[in-house]
Amino acid sequence: MLTLADVSKSYGTRTLFSGVSLFVSRADRLGLVGANGAGKTTLFNLILGSEAPDEGTITWERGADFGYLPQETVAAGDETVLDLATAVTPEYAALRDQLRALERGGSSACMADEFDAHHRFEELGGFGLETKAKIILSGLGFREADFDRPAKTLSGGWVMRAHLARLLVREPTLLLLDEPTNHLDLESLLWFQSYLSRYPGGLVMISHDRAFLNSLCTGILELRGGLMHRYTGDYDDYLRQKDERHAQQAALFKNQQREIAHLQRFVDRFGAKASLASRAKSKEKQIERLKEDAVESPEDDIHRVSFKFPQPPRSGLKVVTLTAVDQAYGDHVVYRGMDFAAERGERLVLIGPNGAGKSTLLKILAGVVPIQAGSREFGGNVRVGYFAQNRLDNLDARRTVLEEALDMRNLNPEVTERMARSILGGLLFRKDDVFKTVSVLSGGEKSRLALAKLLLAPPNLLLMDEPTTHLDIPSTDALINALRHYTGTLIFISHDVHFIRHVARKVLHVQAGRLTPYAGGYDYYLDKSGFRPGPGAGKAGGERGGVTARLSDGRPGASAPSSAPAQARSKAGPKTREQKRQEAEARSARSAPLRQARALVASLEKEISSLEERQAELTAELEAPETYQHPGKAQALNRELGTTVARLQAATEEWEKAGNEAAELERGEA
Repeated sequence: MLTLADVSKSYGTRTLFSGVSLFVSRADRLGLVGANGAGKTTLFNLILGSEAPDEGTITWERGADFGYLPQETVAAGDETVLDLATAVTPEYAALRDQLRALERGGSSACMADEFDAHHRFEELGGFGLETKAKIILSGLGFREADFDRPAKTLSGGWVMRAHLARLLVREPTLLLLDEPTNHLDLESLLWFQSYLSRYPGGLVMISHDRAFLNSLCTGILELRGGLMHRYTGDYDDYLRQKDERHAQQAALFKNQQREIAHLQRFVDRFGAKASLASRAKSKEKQIERLKEDAVESPEDDIHRVSFKFPQPPRSGLKVVTLTAVDQAYGDHVVYRGMDFAAERGERLVLIGPNGAGKSTLLKILAGVVPIQAGSREFGGNVRVGYFAQNRLDNLDARRTVLEEALDMRNLNPEVTERMARSILGGLLFRKDDVFKTVSVLSGGEKSRLALAKLLLAPPNLLLMDEPTTHLDIPSTDALINALRHYTGTLIFISHDVHFIRHVARKVLHVQAGRLTPYAGGYDYYLDKSGFRPGPGAGKAGGERGGVTARLSDGRPGASAPSSAPAQARSKAGPKTREQKRQEAEARSARSAPLRQARALVASLEKEISSLEERQAELTAELEAPETYQHPGKAQALNRELGTTVARLQAATEEWEKAGNEAAELERGEA
């Protein structure tokens, strides 16, 4: 499908990589890894055609196309979330808008043109793509009420999800994904992971999420030392194979150096003796041949993050307690009468969908947002440290790295410049790096600087919001190792399953203002909660459908070829209006089952929306103190809530099945 042959790329005197050869098939699931600056993004740019290689060639199989998800995306114009997710090609979007105008009576197109537009629209996937898009958007965390929202009103993370949905709806033969999990909450990530496991095309992804790579990858591509190394298996397999190769190369290098030293001793000892001069000369030639075919010394990674948490002062047993807390943003109530408590030494992860209130809870505990009602009480000798999701909340963009570190003297007067430089060095800020201003740092560098500040004044209550975002895998492993030896209390939010599994000892599920504790780690939570990825991880992700922008000459950007029906129509000559009318009536009769399927989908969507609203109402009533002043009312509400939740789950499954059936019928008519 995609072939790179002896590709090289340099910038000035610096060679990023050379002699890179790679073949990617439709069955490949490849993770692209390497240190920052190794050239991962540049390699993507070469594949995309936005940059040209200095040497070598990049070729595509005829008919192959790609879809690319960059780390940052923006919405364009006034399109809605659903419009953005279904804009699979410019032609499809234009026809969709044209047909909508016809339905509103806002177009003067003649009947023949209308028939042609309908026919071509159906060839491209028709309104079945909207059903598929709704399933995918729901899996990525959007509610039905979000579908008609202007995409430009959403945050960058939600816009990225809408762009991701469009790629999944379109189903290109190769997906190129650059950190696709950065803006996903845990539940959306697991749904996305399940969907990709059934994706019908090839995948090449840059990711710092070890569990994500382990779940999907059949191979790992590592850019290191200007070369590409390919490994078979997932990320853990890659680490094992890499260690084996390192050990093997180290042994070969050691043996060769030992042989060279042995030969050199003979030359040094007997080279001046006439009787042995010829043998010494032969040994010298042997040494030269060995050096010409020298085994390279295996390079240890000298740029690995290394640090540990200085142990904080011991706190009281009760670390923090929240009592009857109310919190809202305008009309949006996040918590009502919420209670929470944490004890010394707990390792607690907050899990729940985006918007459930996880970050709000962390900010309340940190004192970043004022409590609107209720109380927060800290135990004895508690020192709080807050690692914000937006790293600049903890940093001053105008300062240098060293100035930010030395600012911790306000909390720990014992901080010296030498101590600060030592900790910064362990987090890869070396030599003149400490004089960089915060404003020019990358996301990973900001994360490491925020960690350095915590190390200089270690808290005994550590609150961390997505600490692994922008950290590479070695840095995440270093953080896991440091937290294993941390003796304080840790409460954190993360979507990194590997990080959660290795750090959390308890789980607190946050949803609709309710806190549900689980007295065990992540796997215990999965077992007891019965959590599974949401709707859409079935047929919609496992069967190829919809439309793809096929390339006529194997190159990115080439126009799609005309469809076979269109070609046959051009050969047979133009059709009369009567023929077009008869064909339209025949299509209408054939599409009756499809219309019924679409009607069922719409009906179920309406029911699901109503059930979600009722679930929220019942939850709010159960949280209200006055409910318990009426005997039997709470029990009745709990029974209704149980019935509502059960029907909501069943309706969601029916909706997924109906949506897939509608998509099948749509493909059958295309």
